[in-house]
Parts: sequence; structure tokens; C-alpha cells
Amino acid sequence: MLTTTGTSVIPAIPVVPAIRRFVHWVADPDVTSVPQVRARVRATLEAWAIPLDAAGVLLLAVSELVGNVVRHAGAGRMRVAVASGAGWLRLDVADQGAGLPRLPAPRAEADPESESGRGLLIVQLMAAELGGELSVVARDFGKSVRVRIPVA
Repeated sequence: MLTTTGTSVIPAIPVVPAIRRFVHWVADPDVTSVPQVRARVRATLEAWAIPLDAAGVLLLAVSELVGNVVRHAGAGRMRVAVASGAGWLRLDVADQGAGLPRLPAPRAEADPESESGRGLLIVQLMAAELGGELSVVARDFGKSVRVRIPVA
């Protein structure tokens, strides 16, 4: 089951808004949630008129990150959030799993023989190509993997 919550955040100081638009979904981390969340993120990015290059990176990222939660996080709920403001677009995928993913080392290369383990590297490289970043934030109950890219 996928629950949707969308809000608009009104900045305290109207001169430099930190977040202009925000939407998030909470879902069980199962295989059916990957295409559902991706479709909702796509619809949100289209409604916000996000440029295709940035939208493409975020859609790839949501598929990889939600897929990782399904494969590795186990029980609990998953939260996916998309925010836009101050020239940035941000995707957060949070879960309640205890393990933290290892971010690829700078200038890492994918093993061409490997059948898995390349998703974070691909997301990191694509975000960096647009001037963005990939990061992991440890929480009291789980973690959040964040992709942040600039948008015009």
C-alpha cells in the first residue's frame, strides 16, 4: 500500500526560500512499490516542469534507491520524498534498516563482471555530471540516501 502526502512549504523568509515544493510517500518496501513510487515521482516532476536531464537522473535514482531498500532493508516502512527550491532538486529515500550503504569512492569504476552493486555508483556519477551529489544520512531508526542536483 502506498500513502501519498503532498504539501507546499511556505518559507519563513520570503527572500530565499529553502524549499518551495515538497511531496512524500510512505510505502512497504516490496517489489510492487518500485514502479508505483517511480510513477508518482515522474508525475510530480512533470507537474513541476523539471527539465528532462534532471528528471532523468532523479527517476534513475528513485528506481535504484527504492530497489536497494527492497533488497537490503527488510521490514519496516520506506519513505520517499522529493523537494524543490532555491535552485536545487532533492530526492530522499529513507528506510528503517540498520545497515548503511557504502558510497562509491571518488573515481571508482564498476566491475564489468559484477551482476550487482553498480547502482549507487551510476547514480553518483550521473548526479555529479549535473553538479549534484549523493549522500547518506544516518538516523536514529535507519538511514536516508539523498540525491541533490541543481535545476534552473
